[in-house]
Amino acid sequence: MTKLGKYEKYLIEEFFDDYRAGALSQRTFTRRVAFITGSMTAAAGAMLLVGCTPSEVPRSTDPMPTPEPSSSAASGTTGAGAVPGAKSPLSVPEGAAGLMTGTVQFSSGGTSVSAYQARPEREGRTPAVLICHENRGLTAHIEDVARRFAKEGYVALAVDLLSREGGTAKMDRDAVPGALTQAGAQRHVADFRAALEYLRGQDFVDGERIAMTGYCFGGGITWQAATELDGLKVTAAFYGPAPDLAKVPGIKAAVFGVYAELDQRITGAMPALRDALAATDVVHQLTVYPGVNHAFHNDTGDRYNEAQAAAAWNDTLEWFGRHV
Repeated sequence: MTKLGKYEKYLIEEFFDDYRAGALSQRTFTRRVAFITGSMTAAAGAMLLVGCTPSEVPRSTDPMPTPEPSSSAASGTTGAGAVPGAKSPLSVPEGAAGLMTGTVQFSSGGTSVSAYQARPEREGRTPAVLICHENRGLTAHIEDVARRFAKEGYVALAVDLLSREGGTAKMDRDAVPGALTQAGAQRHVADFRAALEYLRGQDFVDGERIAMTGYCFGGGITWQAATELDGLKVTAAFYGPAPDLAKVPGIKAAVFGVYAELDQRITGAMPALRDALAATDVVHQLTVYPGVNHAFHNDTGDRYNEAQAAAAWNDTLEWFGRHV
């Protein structure tokens, strides 16, 4: 019987939802599950577990499906200009006046990790925000989000959690989710611990005022980081799976959770987290945004909702402003 870990199950269920909604082809869905589980046989078992019919799953002897044509919006880029596929009026193009952007490196566990950094040009120390990308890795959209925070006065650091694998941009995009799950959440949290120390060492960062945010998969890593990283002042997790509830009392940051009303896979589990938080002294707010589904903040995706994405963005800025 196929057994799935927490994040493997989370990602496969997400891709199954996208497949059923017509956002992913059967070929791409199968490829992603095979990369996550490690074989076509395991992929078949996992696909049956999440609701596929026997006619939809591959045979153990089937070859890996060929990839779909690549998209220019898939990988991160520091080239000037508008973000491919961006629909949000909040989007900040590379090269925007008043911002300094580029790739930086820092050490994590003896390995060099890469991150996209965006910050205001003005002098003096400013608060900072760590950004955890979605299961797609460090994309042009996440770099755009970093620039949006920089425009609001933050030093924004979007870590590429696949730096050890050569970086998101060099990978088969269907292999990215599997590589993230195989690396494990603890490696990702450790990379953010190192990123936090990197920021504290910069003379343009107020090291006592550091926030963290993340989206989808990154929302889950943000929740987990909140239970483990004492140096975080505040967090905002967008529709991410909850952390181990036994660790909730150890949270030091003021935590904000963004949820989508139609995203029952994540929002349906939120009440247990809400109750666990309510039983502690942790400063928290969990908000469900009406009429939207998972990933509604990503303006390069099909589920983007301008009104609710703007509301969640403004609520995040208000939460950060109040607690950072």
